[in-house]
Amino acid sequence: MNFRTDLALEKNETSKRTVREKDGCKVTRIEEDGGVYITLEVGSISDHIDPDDTLLELFTEELASLVPKEGLVLAAGLGNRAVTPDALGPLAAERVLATRHIKGEIAKVTGLEGLRPVSVVSPGVLGCTGMEAFEVLRAIVNETQPAAVIAVDALAARNPARLGCTVQLSSVGISPGAGVGNSRPRIDASTLGVPVISIGIPTVVDASTFAQDLAGDGVPEEKAAPRGAQMMVTPREIDLIIDRGSRLLAMGINRALNPSLSVEEFAQLAG
Repeated sequence: MNFRTDLALEKNETSKRTVREKDGCKVTRIEEDGGVYITLEVGSISDHIDPDDTLLELFTEELASLVPKEGLVLAAGLGNRAVTPDALGPLAAERVLATRHIKGEIAKVTGLEGLRPVSVVSPGVLGCTGMEAFEVLRAIVNETQPAAVIAVDALAARNPARLGCTVQLSSVGISPGAGVGNSRPRIDASTLGVPVISIGIPTVVDASTFAQDLAGDGVPEEKAAPRGAQMMVTPREIDLIIDRGSRLLAMGINRALNPSLSVEEFAQLAG
């Protein structure tokens, strides 16, 4: 059976990796597919308050290492805002500060001079817009010519213990929906023409994968997927995971792109 997962940690356990501990967080760096995957393993995000912004600063540091140092960055919140486990990207995008338009007199009056230009979009999903997220992003990239795209999306895991406890960053882009058997056109440097950094938190486990892990290969397909309907498993506290997770990722993007502003200032400007 092919176990469905978006996490590099679970796809190939024999891949080249380095592991370190920092501030109570396990950081794994995997070199694969010609790029880098960085995974932060923490306590449950739904329970983690992070009063000293320790996790935030660690995430910000790792993200900044993947993003080009200069130029416009497009932050894209992938997923369906109306489906809670899939709303991570759109909610994060709402909290990323767009700065591409803040220049000249506006920048001078507001005291926001010298900010790196950032644009933000939530392209939606095919079933709501009639357009693939890739098609929307390609049009925007062709028009605005960003130095890089940061794509935020909810992920799927194989191990339910990783749900809401793992943050993955990647320099090789993303295939939206691949982890849940609904793969959409890939979003990466080969398709958009600019570097694509993907970040996400696993929020679901495929029910068939979950059942096979628990009971082995003896689980009848009709029990794992009744009437052929694909089912997903998500934690009871998914609302809290999505809320806190989207805030963490958005603030990390803000701080990585415009470190001159504090967490408090971003909270006032972007909510």
